[in-house]
Amino acid sequence: MVEETVKTGRRSLRRMVPPIDLPGRIERSSRADQPIRGLAKAVRQRIGPGRLRDVLHGVPFGKPLHPPLATFSLGCLLGTAVLDLVKADPRATRALLTAGLGSVLPTAAAGITDWSSLHREQQRVGFVHAIANLTAVGLYGGSLAMRLAGRERTGRMLAFAGLGAASLGGYLGGHLAYRQAAGANHAESVTHLVPLGWHDLCALKDLPDGRPVARRLGYIDLFVLRAGEAVTVLADRCAHLAGPLHQGRLVSEDGDTCVVCPWHGSTFRLADGSVAHGPATAPQPSFETRIRRDGIIQVRPAQA
Repeated sequence: MVEETVKTGRRSLRRMVPPIDLPGRIERSSRADQPIRGLAKAVRQRIGPGRLRDVLHGVPFGKPLHPPLATFSLGCLLGTAVLDLVKADPRATRALLTAGLGSVLPTAAAGITDWSSLHREQQRVGFVHAIANLTAVGLYGGSLAMRLAGRERTGRMLAFAGLGAASLGGYLGGHLAYRQAAGANHAESVTHLVPLGWHDLCALKDLPDGRPVARRLGYIDLFVLRAGEAVTVLADRCAHLAGPLHQGRLVSEDGDTCVVCPWHGSTFRLADGSVAHGPATAPQPSFETRIRRDGIIQVRPAQA
């Protein structure tokens, strides 16, 4: 009886106070699409393809660069609040706050570079995420200025307000990473999905020469390129945001033949699926191939 009463009360509370899906509302709202399009285009033009862009994406590290930088920045700012609460030496608090603010520029540069190559729904959430973080930076900057001027109490108040804005930014950043999978590896995990051994794919004669096509191995989509008697096979879904690689163009990078994803320009070497250029940071799963005497192509996941 008591349990039923509690359940009824919970249902009534939900009806009176419906859950607020803030990130979902932001995803669906198109109000800021015009400035989002303009800003994303400006970022892509300003930070064009090349070494700097790859570093900001995290290509040399094999992982997105923005999350660890953001963790450091937020950790310093949160630590400032802890030191304020325990009334630690003001010099230590200022040092930690300065470190947090000093890391903002590279963190923001990496974040906005990643953001410029996301889907529109992700960009909407990322846009508000950035506004919240900019607000936090302004408040923390004011806090540091007040502390340096000897107005510690005002500095602490501004820092706590900044922590609130940073918390909202962190919440939306978490939604981007975990719900919308921005920065996650979207390529098929073929090691777990393909059984051991060789598998029949298709007949060599059925493949066009020099033009990539898509073929299926069970329920996995594959990028397949025939060049004479040689066949290259990769997972077809781009590691960045699952774009169809077989619709991309073939290019040469430092003598290596590569495929460029048609969605956001991630570039992968056909020899082993490694990343030549971002925004992808995870390599594209590749397959070993062989041709039977009857002309049937067989594949198996490449050994790591």
